[in-house]
Amino acid sequence: MHFTRIMKKTGVLTFLALTLALSLTACSKSQAEEADSSSQTSTKQSSASDTAGQQTAAVDSTAPSAGQIYLFGEEHGVEKILNKEVEIWNDYYHNQNMRHLFVELPYYTAEYLNLWMKSDSDDILDAIYDDWDGSAAHNPYIRPFYKAIKENCPETIFHGTDVGHQYFSTGERYLAYLKENGQENSEQYQFSQKVIEQGKYYYDHTDDVYRENMMVENFIQEYDKLNNLDIMGIYGGAHTNPESLDSTGTIPCMANQLKEHYGDVIHSENLALAVKDDTPVRTDKLTVNGKEYEASYFGEQDLTGFKDYLSRKFWRLDNAYDDFKGCALTGEQLPYRNYPMRIETGQVFVIDYTKTDGSVSRQYYRSDGNQWNGSPSTQGITVD
Repeated sequence: MHFTRIMKKTGVLTFLALTLALSLTACSKSQAEEADSSSQTSTKQSSASDTAGQQTAAVDSTAPSAGQIYLFGEEHGVEKILNKEVEIWNDYYHNQNMRHLFVELPYYTAEYLNLWMKSDSDDILDAIYDDWDGSAAHNPYIRPFYKAIKENCPETIFHGTDVGHQYFSTGERYLAYLKENGQENSEQYQFSQKVIEQGKYYYDHTDDVYRENMMVENFIQEYDKLNNLDIMGIYGGAHTNPESLDSTGTIPCMANQLKEHYGDVIHSENLALAVKDDTPVRTDKLTVNGKEYEASYFGEQDLTGFKDYLSRKFWRLDNAYDDFKGCALTGEQLPYRNYPMRIETGQVFVIDYTKTDGSVSRQYYRSDGNQWNGSPSTQGITVD
């Protein structure tokens, strides 16, 4: 049965599938996991007045009962996931009469999208897309995603709850738009200024804990305006597991904090799992440690916008676990959700990372059935 049918008014979905959300573990964040995140982990913490550091955002556990909040975790920029999100939102929109879609964007970007929804041209969307250049959102699947929502669900209202990404372009342009329209003293102007300052702080300090807390604070501010309406939210999977910690493993993630605030109205599903294809693109031959293995190739993943990475390619060495189970661990961790296929215990993987300078590094991972920060994860291994 479709998730949108079975979860209505039924309490928190506790799912065992992997999400990006993490729990307390002493391991450092891996190179690959950093490449998969839309922000980079930092050990720097802001002051308590900024509600960052080791403290979570200030939330009131006695908040009144709310409408249902349906969160969907994604891996950013994946065509299959974006298509699935359009399908789910179309169902909620037409069959559940929802209109409010929360997204991992700054407030002012979502407000621009709302202006575009009422426009007869794509000028606004094109400008926003150009501002995303260099980020994971600047890929060929994003514009069709938004255009499909506009075409099929034209009364959609976007709500952006992230810190101020693109504050120097989209943010400043939105402030100028408000000024031109005599709204310099409006709530929209004030909130946009606040989010811009959040963005400046985040990028000055690379503080992911601060960002997570601000996402919670901004979400609550936006959601409480809706007087307990049901909503859907689309965020990276690191933010959507109501049982897990954030990407640094130090505080509850966004969904976890929202659950503490709103109670059992938070429902979550990781769409990255729903679209995984176990059929390899082809079968190659790879020689490792002087032995040739059949290697199932599962394709190349775009990493544009993630630090200085360009892409990564995935192979599974078939029937190779016994040969590698004694290899020393490197300390690298790569949660299952990063892979384009489903992972089982007792497998070995080869991943080639390509950087923007053209250099390629090969990494080896093993699935021992372990978890890292609350998520099933493969472990990096040393191969001669």
